[in-house]
Amino acid sequence: MIDEIYKEKKFSTLEKKIGVNFTTKQHLVQALVHRSYLNENREFPLAHNERLEFLGDAVLELVVTEFLFEHYLNPEGELTNWRAALVNAKNCSLVAREMNIEPYLFLSHGEQKDAGTKARDYILANAVEAIIGAIYIDQGWDMSKQFITRWVISKLPEILDLGLWMDPKSRFQESAQEIVGVTPTYKVLHEDGPDHDKQFTIAVYLGKEQVARGDGGSKQEAQVAAAEEALKVKGWKGPKIEILTREPNDPIG
Repeated sequence: MIDEIYKEKKFSTLEKKIGVNFTTKQHLVQALVHRSYLNENREFPLAHNERLEFLGDAVLELVVTEFLFEHYLNPEGELTNWRAALVNAKNCSLVAREMNIEPYLFLSHGEQKDAGTKARDYILANAVEAIIGAIYIDQGWDMSKQFITRWVISKLPEILDLGLWMDPKSRFQESAQEIVGVTPTYKVLHEDGPDHDKQFTIAVYLGKEQVARGDGGSKQEAQVAAAEEALKVKGWKGPKIEILTREPNDPIG
């Protein structure tokens, strides 16, 4: 039955896309099975992907940590922020969309309707971690490292260039203070909906100048959205940081 599922969903195309030819095909298939699918398909022959996700999360973090340790001499706190930016759900969901894994997901009918939502992004991010776990079981450490280097660590130059290792509010505040010497302020413009489903519209200001607006289901979420938009409006990348690369003969430590 696994072979039929593999062929029906054309998993061979996904293997070519991600650059891994699985020895045991069910490892890849299982990595794409969301828990919700099994609630509607109790006869499905595989378990959901959460155990693979648990394993893949650990492998991902270790590979990224090893890479940063070997290539950069920046302080531990900065490396921790860079690692977080590489392995977080936002970046992993972007990787998932690059690999186009969405058509291969096994989802309930309800989950299938949520394409483009934050919930779908989390499912995609978790699926990337599950794929890493599946690669580790099927192919071992070296192939896992190759996959992570190609699809995840390759995003590091952009993260460093755009300051994406900081959250948008901190990035906009530090940029504003550095460039124009002003600390941003936020103001709620609109608040709609019942208590259990509020929607906020918040504006961010530099002095009296309204730079941008953002919407969200909480004040914090709307502020982050406003700051993210403000960075685009101003064309600011975030605070500059010194990148200390490590040469092969540099001492460890």
